[in-house]
Amino acid sequence: LLRPVAFAQIWKSWLSSCSLVGNKNIILMGPPGAGKTTVGRIVGQKLGCPVIDIDDDVLETTWNMSVSGKLQDVGNEQFLEEEGKALLRFSASGSVISLTGSNPMHAAGMQHMKKNGIVVYLDVPTAVIMSRLESMKVDRIVGQSPGLSLKDILQFRKQFYKRWYDIRVLCGGDIAAEVVAEKVLDAVKRYQNSELETFISTRSSRCERSMGKISHKYFSDVVTEGLAPDGGLFVPERGLPKFTAGEWQLLIEATYTERAQVILEKCIHPADIPASKLAEIIETAYGENFTCSKIAPVRHLVGNQFLLELFHGPTASFKDFALQMVPHIFAYCIPRSCNYLVLVATSGDTGSAVLDGFSRLHDTDKQRIAVINFFPEDGVSPIQKSQMICCQKENAWSIGVKSDFDFCQTAIKQIFTNSDYTGFLTVEYGTALAAANSINWARLLPQIVYHASAYLDLVHQGIIPFGSPVDVCIPTGNFGNILAALYAKIMGIPIRKCICASNENNVLTDFIRTGVYDLRGRKLIPTFSPAVDILKSSNLERYLHLIANEDGQLVTQIYSQLENQGHFQLQNDLLEKLQQDLVAGWCSEEDCLAAIHSVYSTTGYILDTHTAVAKVVADRLQDRTCPIIISSTAHYSKFAPAILRALRIAEINQNPLSQLHLLSSYSPLPPVHWGLLETLKKKGNEDHQVCAADISVLMSHIETLIQNHFM
Repeated sequence: LLRPVAFAQIWKSWLSSCSLVGNKNIILMGPPGAGKTTVGRIVGQKLGCPVIDIDDDVLETTWNMSVSGKLQDVGNEQFLEEEGKALLRFSASGSVISLTGSNPMHAAGMQHMKKNGIVVYLDVPTAVIMSRLESMKVDRIVGQSPGLSLKDILQFRKQFYKRWYDIRVLCGGDIAAEVVAEKVLDAVKRYQNSELETFISTRSSRCERSMGKISHKYFSDVVTEGLAPDGGLFVPERGLPKFTAGEWQLLIEATYTERAQVILEKCIHPADIPASKLAEIIETAYGENFTCSKIAPVRHLVGNQFLLELFHGPTASFKDFALQMVPHIFAYCIPRSCNYLVLVATSGDTGSAVLDGFSRLHDTDKQRIAVINFFPEDGVSPIQKSQMICCQKENAWSIGVKSDFDFCQTAIKQIFTNSDYTGFLTVEYGTALAAANSINWARLLPQIVYHASAYLDLVHQGIIPFGSPVDVCIPTGNFGNILAALYAKIMGIPIRKCICASNENNVLTDFIRTGVYDLRGRKLIPTFSPAVDILKSSNLERYLHLIANEDGQLVTQIYSQLENQGHFQLQNDLLEKLQQDLVAGWCSEEDCLAAIHSVYSTTGYILDTHTAVAKVVADRLQDRTCPIIISSTAHYSKFAPAILRALRIAEINQNPLSQLHLLSSYSPLPPVHWGLLETLKKKGNEDHQVCAADISVLMSHIETLIQNHFM
């Protein structure tokens, strides 16, 4: 007789298997040699489920001959058709099914299989597959013909695998079948348990969460809502997913979009955005809108310094990486029953990026989604302002505010948390408000991708072996970009230190060095690097919540003190944690211009003003024991007057377009940004509204624009 404990374990295992599979099939898909048959047997054994191998148990039984014999007998095209017909006649439930490598090439057959199954893609590198097939003495697969290599066929088939899978499992060359089977089971559990991937506010207390007083929020919710009801920022309750070193190494040979797909699949549950839809969004965002095929190339600058060029998007700044994606994510996630007005505050680059991104939506989505961009009227560069005005479209508007960025950002937060006002807009106009600033969680995810990709590029270029550390230096204002680098580190990228580079608005430098965040007596100083002219760094709250072990009560106290008294001080233990991740420095205006001139004189390369700030700080703080990746966050074309001044060109025309033509005459590296030139050449809507620094005035503008667009 079984002892009670043993019986309970068996009963628990049986219940787990039944709840995991139910009547659904687990369908293993991948190229020949991926290990589908072996892994399928192990998974079936663990679950106590029937195991079906399409090759052995369906095709050969149906045809009464070997698969290789059938292929030789009828040829490629007829084989695929016969194979598809066999799938259409096949039926099973609660089983583990191993497909053939060519099954996914028959659309009707795969649609039939997906009706009652979860398709798991065993993603094995092509080089590994070719090695395995060679050792198995397989010299021909379906689709191969004279002049078409085995490698070509394997690459060709990937499009079909990507079309059908629900879940991807990364499989390296030396990974055991038992380990792959465990990864399959873990992936299926995740797929079927979306309730485990919830989000919390940075200001929710552990007590509130443990008592169930906090309603569960999912990815779709936080994309739509932007800001938490208590004024905090949304973060994943169970933290970020982790990649093993082996999984990261599988992405070294991958393209940028392939890396983005794999990383974002781990961060976004398929119940919120299925893998196939996510792939469509990524392709739309990065397919044709970026001027460089590498999307975010890494360029050697000098010594051990490398530039991560983040300005190849349509509006010439790093904001394009998120804001070419987020509008499509937003349009997919929001309910169809309501119109949405997206509010955004910008210190320069976000404005044009968000206007451009939302203007690229499908026409049907533009009718229900509009965006208002608030920017400091006198706090951005002339070209940035011209860009924001020229980027206005039928569903996208810019409003200048007679104040600074901190006022714009604070005003938007207060509008979001004004339940009477937001409720009035919903009842009166059927319109809800949403946020597109980096306070929105979806804004951060694409930024994690480019920090991870930069590291993988250095490995791919042979600069470092995987596992060797790098430092990153990032011009920092609202703390979103550097937070994304810290998140990449948490997910397994070997980043040693994140260097926070400030301009003369150096509140973050002081904070990182002392633990004291003090706004008392500080006034915002307009600089040549306006995107980091910020005193209240919103995303810092997410990082403090992280190092405080998700103590929302402490975060609430800190930010209440900052709001009411203008300062706060970190406890010593938290400051020690912070300084393990971060170091900080700042750069004067003179040093910024001098760095631009020096780099151009020695290399012919022109840094923008923000990248120059980071270069100065990197020179001072790096210890030269490892490579340092400097985030080049914008194209120098956006800051032509400052660049011309740095290059000591005396005659500076006030017309932005003339300034770009003058810069172009110097044959600079990189060339003047074509997208910016095209935007400034447009003679479209060159006017914009300007309003006073009064929240009630902003609210009035919002209501008027809702009436004009949605009513």
